[in-house]
Amino acid sequence: MRIAQVAPLYECVPPFAYGATERVVSYLTEELVRRGHDVTLFATADSSTAARLVPICERGLWRDTAVWDTLTHHVRQLARVADLANEFDVVHFHGDPLHFPLARSLPCKSLTTLHGQLLPVDHGPLFREFPSAPLVSISDDQRKPVPSANWQATIYHGLPLDEFEFQPNPASYLLFLGRFMPGKRPDLAVEIARRAGLPLKMAGKIHPGEREYFAQQIEPLLACSRDFTDYLGEVGGELRRQLIANARALLFPVEWAEPFGMVMIEAMACGTPVIAFGRGAVPEVLTHGMNGFIVDNIEQAVSAVARIGEIDRAQCRRSFEQRFTAERMAADYLRVYEQLLAGTRAALPAPHTGADAQLFG
Repeated sequence: MRIAQVAPLYECVPPFAYGATERVVSYLTEELVRRGHDVTLFATADSSTAARLVPICERGLWRDTAVWDTLTHHVRQLARVADLANEFDVVHFHGDPLHFPLARSLPCKSLTTLHGQLLPVDHGPLFREFPSAPLVSISDDQRKPVPSANWQATIYHGLPLDEFEFQPNPASYLLFLGRFMPGKRPDLAVEIARRAGLPLKMAGKIHPGEREYFAQQIEPLLACSRDFTDYLGEVGGELRRQLIANARALLFPVEWAEPFGMVMIEAMACGTPVIAFGRGAVPEVLTHGMNGFIVDNIEQAVSAVARIGEIDRAQCRRSFEQRFTAERMAADYLRVYEQLLAGTRAALPAPHTGADAQLFG
């Protein structure tokens, strides 16, 4: 099959550090190539892939201090896709839905995976304007604001089996890893670690629009908790892998409708249990008592830290292998591609979730 993957241009593929969407695009692209498909990746020039690379800009736009208007580069990217569209059976878009008008006139099939939070006031009118645009959600919960859209499937993210190393003997620290934004509540991670009496390592991206939040809310908190909190900034590569693998537990105290939560399956791949608030996709990704604990508040999270030894890290790793591999993800997407080409809706197996597990109590 001739497949185009169209990545956002904010980071290279795969990203150096932060960039869950670009990371997923990389894992999917490489697995499709491994399976023998003819894959073209539209991405930044500093991306690394076994596929044919069509470079759009020199580097990730968030890494280029000369770039002000990121929209202009994505418009150029769509023009390149249109120019080459006759070469593909399917074009798979992963960025903002700028391509919807273009996709109507492409000489091939198209598919869009939505990676962010959906809002009825914004996405409802958009999907009503483009009711035939085939969409994939990354969790069932992500669909809830716009359930009537043209959903083809829910496909959970996946990682290569060898991307993260299983660590049966972790260190004693807790970990917060992710974007420093209000909805991810890094401040609650500090409070949970303080009450649990364990050191906390924190690492993640600070987006330009969230620098004021970090300066006003997080930096003072870090300053007064230096005795147990270690802030590492944004990390990537082997340092990031080791940081996740050696953590006693990953703290994920989200208070927004998290569409998926890539770091949770990265932790599971290492055997590192996750303690997460049961918002958004968390109950779909985690199985309570098997690969972590789903909690409702700080008090339950602190209790979960005390019980983290009840989680079998080997079983935690196995739960990743059973549900969240890149091989499974690619197979699911191929099924959707094939059904689009056949003119029918994909019939994927119902995803197993931890939603039926009893919450922490």
